[in-house]
Amino acid sequence: MDAIVAHWAVARPELDVSGLKVFGRLHRSFLVYKSRIAPTFEEHGINDSGFDVLACLRRAVPHHRLTAGELADQTLVTTGGLSLRVNRLEQAGLVTRSKDSQDARVVYVELTPAGAALVDSVADAHFAKLRAMLGDLDTDERETLARLLARLEHSARAAEFEDSGTGVGVDSDADRPV
Repeated sequence: MDAIVAHWAVARPELDVSGLKVFGRLHRSFLVYKSRIAPTFEEHGINDSGFDVLACLRRAVPHHRLTAGELADQTLVTTGGLSLRVNRLEQAGLVTRSKDSQDARVVYVELTPAGAALVDSVADAHFAKLRAMLGDLDTDERETLARLLARLEHSARAAEFEDSGTGVGVDSDADRPV
């Protein structure tokens, strides 16, 4: 990343590319993260989005059940996108759906015993990998980084742009910062 920033400094010295030092590294870290966690999910026959749904339900104690709307909010996907995820998990016997007895518009998604066993097994392996990837950071550094990333997320969400197009500044073919 330092080389990319240095090249920009030569090619366009007036251009402030300091954000690339943060977002470029963040992007590369995310790609490493994704490549390292994918095998865990594949070994268990699910993907990260399926795990996300199962994990939300597992954390919903004591009944391991949420409405479809609550689940959509917690997984940050649309109800349509969630429906596709839940369909796959239901076909695999990992969740069930049921309508509310008082209001038929309300649909509950509930973890099955097989789903609970799977998410617990995946969570053990997944969080061990996350700990290993943070192995070079001490506890204080981890807490500082988490706090700074929360501030970064807030700052990025609060930023306003004249052009709200997607993909600006990303070479989508190579999936890398430019």
